[in-house]
Parts: sequence; structure tokens; C-alpha cells
Amino acid sequence: MTYAYDVAVRAEATLGEGPTWDTDGRRLLWIDILGARLHTYEPLSGRRTIRALDQHIGAVKPRTGGGLVLNLRDGVALLDPDDTFRWLHHEPVPGRRANDAAVAPDGSLWAGTMRYDEAPGGGTLTRLTDDGSAETVLDDVAVSNGTGWSPDARLMYYIDSPTRRVDIFDHEDGRIANRRPFVDIEDGAGFPDGLTVDADGCVWVALWDGGAVRRYTPTGDLDRVIPLPTPRITACTFGGPDLTDLYITTARVGLKTPHPMAGSLLVVPTAGKGLRQPKFAG
Repeated sequence: MTYAYDVAVRAEATLGEGPTWDTDGRRLLWIDILGARLHTYEPLSGRRTIRALDQHIGAVKPRTGGGLVLNLRDGVALLDPDDTFRWLHHEPVPGRRANDAAVAPDGSLWAGTMRYDEAPGGGTLTRLTDDGSAETVLDDVAVSNGTGWSPDARLMYYIDSPTRRVDIFDHEDGRIANRRPFVDIEDGAGFPDGLTVDADGCVWVALWDGGAVRRYTPTGDLDRVIPLPTPRITACTFGGPDLTDLYITTARVGLKTPHPMAGSLLVVPTAGKGLRQPKFAG
């Protein structure tokens, strides 16, 4: 099967990341981590917005009560519909920043962190609930990245990028156990970064320095590869009215001669069928 990509938003994001489809708003949310920018894109109208933030951001997700939840350098914050900003969990750690995050089927936010120098063990994965309660789920992480759940919520997939693996856990009632490898990324194919799970239970993985997105079946078999024009592919998610368009973020950081598409938001129409993502329950 051959896939053709389009440029949804031509941009020069330093570290584009975290695409999230906001079903109610019919828009795609995405961020530039190091540029400290929050982007929105409405495919039907082409309307775009860019919001500058005062610190690096790792992820943004819609909330059930309206507004957004933000995984920021110094903790997790809420942005209310009236634009009021408030901290949900404030925990600044020198030398550490936020990275990818995901909302679990129960509405909790699983927020990742990492050190700027990517030191092993310097990052965490923390589960946060709407009252601000925070539980560190993993405390020995280098670069906390893609997180997602199987359609029946019984499995959780997780990426700590330098391991070159996608791991899998048993998941029940906000608890994970029995960590084991799901997929190993071979040398020369890049590093796994963000991921999304589709309606068939397949796992789509963005490959940093691999210039591609791959789809793995629930048994861990590689069955699709989408080559892309720029090497630093960071994350992917399904969006659009029918959740069939695959949106892909990219980065320019560290590239001596960036491709013209580096830092842009790409889209592969009718790539598959995604799952409606839960909102943060707060």
C-alpha cells in the first residue's frame, strides 16, 4: 500500500510535537516544545492560531470541562475556556522539562518528563487526576515519549526513546504491571518517539531520525510503513471528521540542513481509522 502525504500546515517548528484531535472543536492541537508555542489548525476552514507561552510545553489535551490541560516545564496546568491559567500540579525541577503526555480511558493524564541533557533516569511518567493528585508511575526514564492504550483499555503501550523499544504493560483501573517489550526498533531505523493506537488495535509509531511512521499489528508485526521527506518525525494521531486522516508532527532541531518540510504539520489522508481520544477529566 502506498501513502501520499500532504502539508497541513507549513511551519518551521523547532520541535513540533503532540498532535491531538479535538473532536468537539473540530481542530488539531499541536505544539512546538522548544519554541514554546501552542498551535491549532482547523482543516475545514484552514484557520490557524499560535499562542506563545512563557515556558517550554510538552503536550496539550482537551478537558471535559472545556479548555485545555498543559504539560509544562514546571508542572501540569489548566487553561480555562475564559483563558484563565492555573496550576494543577506545580513541580519545577532544575534541568528537567515536560515531554509527551496522553489521556487514559479513565480521564487521567499520564504526563512524561525528561532532563534537557537526556540523562538516563532523569525523567518520569506521572499519572494525574482532576483534583491534582499525582502518582509517579515510572521513575527511571530517560526520554518519556509515546503512551497509548488498546481499544479495550487492558494494555498500555509506552516509549522511552533511547531504549529503541515500544514496551507494553497490562493495564487495569489506572495501574500498570508486567512490563515487556512489544517492538524493538532495529539499528539504522531511528528512535521511536510518539505513538497512537488505531481502531484495530494497531500501534502507529513515529521514528525520530527514521523519516517514517510505522504501523505494528497487536502481535507486534510490522505491516505498514509511511516514508516521509524529513528525518525527525516526532508523533502522529488520527483526526478529521471520521478520524481517518493521520496527522504527523516534525522537527528541525539539530538538523544542519533542514528539509523544507522540517517543522511542518503533515497529514496522510485516509491512512486508517483512529479511536476517539478521551478528554482530561477536569
